[in-house]
Amino acid sequence: MFRSLRNRNYRLLMTGQVVSNTGNWMQATAQDWLVLDLTHGSGAALGITATLQTLPALLFSPYGSVLADRYPKRRVLMISQIVMGTLVLVLGLLTVTGSVSLWNVYALAFCLGMVVAVSRAASMAFTSEVVGCSNVSNAVGLSSATFNTTMVMGPAAGGLLIAAIGTGPVFLVNAASFGAMMLGLYLMREDELYARKPLPRAKGQLREALRHVRERRDLVMLMTIRLLVTAFGINFAVTNALMSREVFHTGASSFGIVTAMMAVGGLVGALLSARRAQPDMRVVLAAAAAFSVLVATAGLMPHYWAFAALQVPTGMAMTTFTTTVNSLTQLSAPVEMLGRVMGLYLLVTNVSALVGRPLIGWLAEVFGPRSSLIIGGLASLVSVAGVVAFMAPVAAGPIARKAAPRS
Repeated sequence: MFRSLRNRNYRLLMTGQVVSNTGNWMQATAQDWLVLDLTHGSGAALGITATLQTLPALLFSPYGSVLADRYPKRRVLMISQIVMGTLVLVLGLLTVTGSVSLWNVYALAFCLGMVVAVSRAASMAFTSEVVGCSNVSNAVGLSSATFNTTMVMGPAAGGLLIAAIGTGPVFLVNAASFGAMMLGLYLMREDELYARKPLPRAKGQLREALRHVRERRDLVMLMTIRLLVTAFGINFAVTNALMSREVFHTGASSFGIVTAMMAVGGLVGALLSARRAQPDMRVVLAAAAAFSVLVATAGLMPHYWAFAALQVPTGMAMTTFTTTVNSLTQLSAPVEMLGRVMGLYLLVTNVSALVGRPLIGWLAEVFGPRSSLIIGGLASLVSVAGVVAFMAPVAAGPIARKAAPRS
């Protein structure tokens, strides 16, 4: 289960991820709190901030994926850590000095989202350069486990620190946390990386990746399933909040418990995925089907604690699905265009989230929160069945990495 930790470079990477991700969750909590303070509780302002931070993923992630193949991924990540740390530091100093205004938060949120969009493909592709192809699935599973752990630790720590020292110092703590990731990247032994020589600059490199993915039925299947399941099923920021507040009439603490229960299930699913020797398309389909059924079932739960308990297996199935799709996509993509393929994968994921959340929110408003879960889960299940029926030969076995055709 933990075999990637034998690799010194991966230990440095994971340590940096734990510290940095915890800081990022603290930052998200403090940023939301700051926006509410500045606007006297405006939910619309919160939505605008979230949109500004996620919109760059649509605008800049394709460009970032080209950079991931064109330049050394380690260097791209080190530069992005410096820029993100500087942006967070500026927000922290503005808040501590009492000079911050809402437009500052909006502008810095957009800039942070832009840097993340440019560097995210390099971050995902860098995993295989650290551990090699044979351990990609294990490393992705362990990274997902750390993410789910920090998803519980970060907001809790952020809330305690906001109460103790205020939002400004929390931003400063997060700015310092980027140093841990920078140090980890700096201390890596370059001769132990499975790095490929960067591609020379040339025209049409993104179109080349699009053409390659279009001609690969296995990659098309992976990205289609990711798109549909995310759009219809992975909308818990909307559905769990509405179920907690509107259906079960509980407060913010109860919503936090639901989120924590899902994170616990996600941690279990990530560790089990890390233990699996080889990712397989059948695991993707089984996890997607199980997740879809669990989402629909959650809409039928009669009591709050039954609903909360169901989040554990739901989180487990969801993380098994997302981790396995991620691993298979990395293993399927030609090494010479890994960054660009992962950039397209990220674009699909972000588009599905941006489309799915408003759609599920509208269904919840028209038919009620329970119906939005039931409809979303069933739509996700039907989508998986439809993709399988259309691409049955691809679903029969494991995926092998194939080289891109030479032009």
